[in-house]
Amino acid sequence: MNWIKLENLAQLAEIKQKPLAIIFKHSTRCSISSAALDKLQRNWKQDEMQDVAVYFLDLLRFREISNQIAGEFGVEHQSPQVIVLQSGKVIYHNSHFGIDYDEIRQVIAQSKVEA
Repeated sequence: MNWIKLENLAQLAEIKQKPLAIIFKHSTRCSISSAALDKLQRNWKQDEMQDVAVYFLDLLRFREISNQIAGEFGVEHQSPQVIVLQSGKVIYHNSHFGIDYDEIRQVIAQSKVEA
């Protein structure tokens, strides 16, 4: 995966401008978060997701960004958590073992059909 590290609040404005973006919130101290991240990375197919900007947020280092995401996008904080955005609007989110590559892929494919 071609992660873009989410490390400052200004990046949220950038994310809102992207046609498609994913934010993955990860806690480096949580085994469930590590398992969800590993599962996502193992299943990821770059050719299917080449036009999606993928952001990685280390929650322990950047908690204030996570709080801002919750406020700006109206998605209650979870860890681990995946949020899919289309032009700055949340079209999908899930957490813990609900994070599933095939579901994410389907949501993104559907968003392209509807656009």
